[in-house]
Formats: sequence, structure tokens, C-alpha cells
Amino acid sequence: MGLEQVRRDWTRLGSAEPLWAVCVDPGKRGGGWDDDEFLASGRAEIDPALARLEELGARPGRGRVLDFGCGAGRLSNALAAHFDRVDGVDISAPMLAEARRLDRSGGRITFHLNARPDLSLFEDDSFDLVYTDLVLQHLPPELAEGYLREFARVVRPGGALVLGVPESERRTFKGLVFRYAPWPLVALAQRVLLRYPAPMRMHTLATERIAALVPGGRILASDEYWGGDHWRHLRHYVVLEGTS
Repeated sequence: MGLEQVRRDWTRLGSAEPLWAVCVDPGKRGGGWDDDEFLASGRAEIDPALARLEELGARPGRGRVLDFGCGAGRLSNALAAHFDRVDGVDISAPMLAEARRLDRSGGRITFHLNARPDLSLFEDDSFDLVYTDLVLQHLPPELAEGYLREFARVVRPGGALVLGVPESERRTFKGLVFRYAPWPLVALAQRVLLRYPAPMRMHTLATERIAALVPGGRILASDEYWGGDHWRHLRHYVVLEGTS
């Protein structure tokens, strides 16, 4: 599975059910997400996460933030309440069309379509913060690792990363299926049994691997959040060299 397959899958998901594909809730299928409710869920994530970052002693500037894998702009809008400028990046054109429709920032968000395995559209040291949540696990591991290296490149010294990823599968039936079942079988089950418009690949990313892939980064905390019966999710708070 390469980046082109990721683009095709998330283009289908963005065309069919963009809000549900961002926030998968069985009760929200078929257009069940209200726009205001959807955006409020972004604020409910971002506000405590930024407060946690400050609590840990990291105080990056509030000039510019990157929302990687921004989807329909749920977190981009929430980040715009805290930063002068938000850049949302996604691989799916329909998702970005929905994000532009939902943009409530008054011009502080710029959305970018990026189908490259890097972030070459941005220069070194461009951002005070990179934020991504529940995105990297949908990419082939080698691509996810490449983007992690890019995050370290585009963040200014003294800046920070907030990375939400699954650390491991839970030892439940569903978790063990994801751990041991071949991906084509999982993808088929998602399409046929769960009726997903396109499959959503999942893989884990260990804390130790994140630390190795972010040169100059120091993990301040790895907080468990959003459990469920599939995965153990961690939100990593990372500061780059130059932080006092």
C-alpha cells in the first residue's frame, strides 16, 4: 500500500462521508454529524491539549501551527482560536473542500492539498507547533516515519509537536484481529461487513520509535487517551532543541 492508494481511499471517504470519516461514530453514519457539534468536538480536544503542553513547561510561540492530516478542518478551526496562522494539510481534495466550507476562522486558516511523501511545500523552521491526531496510523509505516522526520524539520527550535497515535493493540478480540489478521482481510471486512466507503488502514507507532525519528526532540509526556476496545492511544508532547 503506497501513498497513491492512501489518496484514493481518503478521496472516496471524503466524497462519501467526510465528517464521519474524521470522527468515526456508528451513530453518526449517513450525515449524522451536525456542523457545530463537529467543530465543538475539535475545541474539546485542542483546548485541553494546549493547556497540557503549557502545564508541562512548553510554551511555543503562537504565530503559526501545522495541522497535519487536517481532514474536514475540525482541529484547524480550534487551533485558529490560539494561533495567528494555521496551515491545514491533507491528501484528500474532497476533505479539503469540506474544510473550506466549515472554515470559521475569518481567514486565519490556509488549506493545502499535499500528495507528496514529504512536506517540501514548507521551509525549515516554519512552525511553532505541529499537531496531528489519529492520522499517522492510516499511513504505511515507512511513510508515517518519513513525515515524523519532516515534522522535526519544519518546527522552529523551541517549538513543539503534539502527536496522537496508537501505541499498541489491546488484547481484545478486535485488537488481536488488527494485530494478526492480514490487511487485505481486514480491508475486505471493513468494506463488506462494516460498509465503509473505503478501508481505513491502521498500524501502531511505539514511543521509542517516535523518539528516534525526531532529532533534537524530547518527549515531555505520553498521555493515554481515547481508549476503545481496539487500541491503546497515546498523545505525545514533544519539545525541540532550544526550549528553555
